[in-house]
Amino acid sequence: MPDSPDFPHGPRKRLLPKCEEVHFLTMKGMDQPLSWVERARVRMHLAICDACTNFNGQMRLMRRAMRKLGQQEPAERDGD
Repeated sequence: MPDSPDFPHGPRKRLLPKCEEVHFLTMKGMDQPLSWVERARVRMHLAICDACTNFNGQMRLMRRAMRKLGQQEPAERDGD
């Protein structure tokens, strides 16, 4: 399989992805659906990596906060 333009190092040959790939897939998954293989790889990694689990949660929290901020009227955002 050729290198993906989204992940220049191409598909991983390892069963369990490294943190770098999980971070990439976390961000990618916020903008588009992941394949079932990508989702499975992320879930396997999150089951054993507290740092990536925290990263995943922080990214989701930031995404929710940004959506909420975008829904507010300008006066609400400025604190007026």
